[in-house]
Amino acid sequence: MKTYADTTVRVRYAETDQMGVVYYANYFAWFEVGRVELCRQLGFEYKRMEKEDDSFIVVAEASCRYKRPARFDDLLTIRTRVTGTQRRTVRFGYEIFDDAGQLIATGETLHVVCDRAGRPKSLPGKYRKYFDLAPQGAPTQQPQGETQA
Repeated sequence: MKTYADTTVRVRYAETDQMGVVYYANYFAWFEVGRVELCRQLGFEYKRMEKEDDSFIVVAEASCRYKRPARFDDLLTIRTRVTGTQRRTVRFGYEIFDDAGQLIATGETLHVVCDRAGRPKSLPGKYRKYFDLAPQGAPTQQPQGETQA
């Protein structure tokens, strides 16, 4: 079983600053892209979890460590995995690679499961099984030459 999801994005001009480097906050938007794709590859759609089960995973903490710059038109791979779960929280880890396979950023987000009104709740069992299947803290591997499952 695959322990992560890889998603590719191409850096848009609008995502760069005056120096031509990706603006730091865009990495957090790419983390979201990776997170939604991971859920899809694990076997469920995040939007259905919200709609059908009144379960939202609200960001409580977010961090990013920038290793090297990304620039306009770069093709990036966002690697996302679950790194921890508890009754009401899910933690995701991220690695972003450039098209040469060099690690350009790492990050992590902690999410609290909440209902539509923003009250914390337990992650429904039917979703816990997806997150619990993902091995915790798997090592970094470059995406070169890999294909998506």
